[in-house]
Amino acid sequence: MIPLSEIQDARRIILNDAIRTPLVRLNVDSAPAEIYLKLENLQPIGSFKIRGAANAIARLPAERLERGVVTASAGNMAQGVAWCARRLGIPCTVIAPATAPETKINAIERLGGRVIKVAFDEWWRAFAERSYPGVDGAFIHAFDDAAVMAGNGTIALEILEDLADPDAIVIPWGGGGLTCGIASAMRQLRPSCRIFTAEVSTAAPLAASWAAGVPTEVDYEPSWLDGIGAKAVFPRMFERARSLIDGTLVADLSSVAAALRLMVQHNHIIAEGAGACPVACSLAGKAGTGRVVCIVSGGNIDTTKLVRILS
Repeated sequence: MIPLSEIQDARRIILNDAIRTPLVRLNVDSAPAEIYLKLENLQPIGSFKIRGAANAIARLPAERLERGVVTASAGNMAQGVAWCARRLGIPCTVIAPATAPETKINAIERLGGRVIKVAFDEWWRAFAERSYPGVDGAFIHAFDDAAVMAGNGTIALEILEDLADPDAIVIPWGGGGLTCGIASAMRQLRPSCRIFTAEVSTAAPLAASWAAGVPTEVDYEPSWLDGIGAKAVFPRMFERARSLIDGTLVADLSSVAAALRLMVQHNHIIAEGAGACPVACSLAGKAGTGRVVCIVSGGNIDTTKLVRILS
């Protein structure tokens, strides 16, 4: 568990990079719960990732940053790291999977990041080794980093200021840094609140690991939903999650697409698939009744994909 004091410190540290995002009610009367949306898609880079990236980079000594920063990311963490690197005037290198959407790659490059595309397994290895051969700089891990999780945990502080007693929070699970950051704060401030993760059925390693009781590898199927989903869970993140969350939820691609369309039509909100996944799970009643907060983690969806889904 990330100490509450570190999450509170992170809020002060990231003040000039991340905005305080609104919490709004989902405009659907027939939902099985009173669903609220935490709109991280409104961050300057279109994703919550700026919170963890800003906190982690700010805590590094100047000498560690002289050669720049490096991260492994499919797009959103890369944009957060590149945003902070540009502000500091230091180089940023991103190791991205070959399947990363061009929309996110273009956004990284607009922010000044250098992108190296590699095979999926090679990209996954960069997470484990916290480096990439031939690339120098301070490695900023997208999820398995206490400072990153503390930055993500600031989301929980804002939620509780706007909704004092949520019954449940549903958080998209990618690597686990968002979940473990938010859950750390909630367990210390509102331990009665139920915490669930949301995954897509084409890539749900946490659900499989949760059922098995040990980290379990699954068949990974790439899809238009690129912000979450992997073939495995990092063992250390799995152990953190087991002590922090109440369960895992899974939605299929069609229900995530339907949730995305509903958010556009009823709330005029554009989310990427990862951000719509918690909403899909909550609309299906999987998070229970009462006041359910869905973390809309980002809105960086390729416009061509969005048009196809909406039509």
